[in-house]
Amino acid sequence: MLLKNNLHYTRIVTSFLSNDEKYLILRRSGTVKTMKGLWGGVSGVIEGNEEPLKRAKKEIFEETAIREGQISLVRTAKEIPVQSIQYSNHEWIVFPFLFSTREPRVRLNWENSEYRWISANEISNYQTVPSLDKVLASLL
Repeated sequence: MLLKNNLHYTRIVTSFLSNDEKYLILRRSGTVKTMKGLWGGVSGVIEGNEEPLKRAKKEIFEETAIREGQISLVRTAKEIPVQSIQYSNHEWIVFPFLFSTREPRVRLNWENSEYRWISANEISNYQTVPSLDKVLASLL
């Protein structure tokens, strides 16, 4: 956790995979530390001076078992600050990525309990992590 202007912040990546005009969302499991049971993209904390794109690809493989050779970067967007709903005086700095894949099969790890391929306008039907709709919109 970093500190800027007396506000704690954490840099994270959030990636969406697209397949046949649908976007992958994942439901966070009950064993993760934050945002249990909420729907999100493929996300993870950026460690140290790590490149966000490198972390995004690593998280995609860890959370979906889709390999780097099975994805193509479509778009990135400017980072988005998101106020934490769990911690006071804390902000998440989200680095958004959109990848395409022809692989619709996903093998989840322990961090997520289920997945769905949805159209962009369906995201409001899900209880998501904060500002997930804004992150997706920034990539479309």
